[in-house]
Amino acid sequence: MYAGFWQRAGAYLLDGIVGNLIIFVFLFFMAGVDLLVRSIGMDESVRQFVIGSISFVVYLSSNWLYYAVMESSGTQATLGKMAVGIVVTDQEYKRISFGRATVRYFASLLSILIFFIGFIIAGFTEKKQALHDFLAGTYVLKKEAGQAADRPAAS
Repeated sequence: MYAGFWQRAGAYLLDGIVGNLIIFVFLFFMAGVDLLVRSIGMDESVRQFVIGSISFVVYLSSNWLYYAVMESSGTQATLGKMAVGIVVTDQEYKRISFGRATVRYFASLLSILIFFIGFIIAGFTEKKQALHDFLAGTYVLKKEAGQAADRPAAS
């Protein structure tokens, strides 16, 4: 029923590939912004700050929106999760809200900051929850299990 550590890791790897493709497109955009900023004769240190700040904000917000929109959508999964057949649910096995998906995303950054230990614990918890799942009140289920749990019990 609950998605195991390796399924989740595979999905994370695939989402990383998707993210890198998005970053590749973004780099072309930022090269254009950099040329524009250079053409107006901005001081080098200010230019680096502006380009760095824009890059950070766009990178963080695009990742956040990718995960939050996809996981709170009808698919309940990012492209990586769809590829490995897993979905994200709340603790009642229902689709999560955009707000809960947002909490889950930013909590996953905490898991990264503590040297990925927050992700690793998913391999050792009863319901295969990572730190961000505990903080957001979510489960990651094998797709068939997630679909079955969403249906009302037969009377």
